[in-house]
Amino acid sequence: MRKKGKLKRATIGDWIIVFVMILLILTCILPIMTVVATSLSDPTAVMRRDVTFLPVGFNITAYVDVINDSRFMWSLAWTAIITLIAVVVNLAMTVLCAYPLTYDSLKGRKIITVLIIFTMYFGAGLIPTFILFRTLGLLDNPAVLILPGMISVFFMIIMRNFFIGIPESLKESAEMDGAGPLTCLVKIYLPLSTPVLATIGLFYAVGRWNGFMDALFFLPSASEYHPIQLLLYNILQNITAIDPMDPGDVAQPGMGTVTESAAIVIAMVPILCVYPFVQKYFVSGVTLGAVKG
Repeated sequence: MRKKGKLKRATIGDWIIVFVMILLILTCILPIMTVVATSLSDPTAVMRRDVTFLPVGFNITAYVDVINDSRFMWSLAWTAIITLIAVVVNLAMTVLCAYPLTYDSLKGRKIITVLIIFTMYFGAGLIPTFILFRTLGLLDNPAVLILPGMISVFFMIIMRNFFIGIPESLKESAEMDGAGPLTCLVKIYLPLSTPVLATIGLFYAVGRWNGFMDALFFLPSASEYHPIQLLLYNILQNITAIDPMDPGDVAQPGMGTVTESAAIVIAMVPILCVYPFVQKYFVSGVTLGAVKG
């Protein structure tokens, strides 16, 4: 029987990496803990600044107020709808752009690739983009939340590299049986691409869920189409108010801060629920698409 190898002793470099990772984890977790604790605390305790990482005077009134606000719940549902549509469109466009670039027989493939990559580094800017969207009739149109960001060049490159890494013999054998490019894509490439599709889809979903700048600039009058992050932005900027946050309706000092925190927590929950379903694909999906150039 083969003897088991000795465990490698941790070096100073290993401990430094562990220490840095712990700092990064705390940097991400502690602010969330503070917001959650504030949302569950008594408003007077929040005003006294007694709340740190644990609730003081457990209270769920803020969550009841936020859930009962029809405007907030509609914005939450609308953001979920837009995110779902955007992910489907983004993945479809990413695959349809990446797959043809794997064919050596595609005329002008190198030029097309260069032109696509060019857009990663150079953009027209906000004002020309605003003028373009106004000319196309996209201002105050919910389609502006989907159409301009239908594809990410970075994710397209990852997708293309993953396709290139699939053995060519699989495609050649299918083509010998009479399969065309579309059949090869549906029957061979997509079934083998679950990890990278799940990973890219997660990034697309998080980007759409957290996006608010496009709605801020291009949906100035269509408030009914504002995503949840823009609504939260307006709440924190005192542009929009959930009823209990209105200074004329606040019965307790600090209630506004508690309600804001509750709204932030509720807005975080849906996208956080997505992570467990794609966790097993996350690492493999990123590394597989980044092996070849």
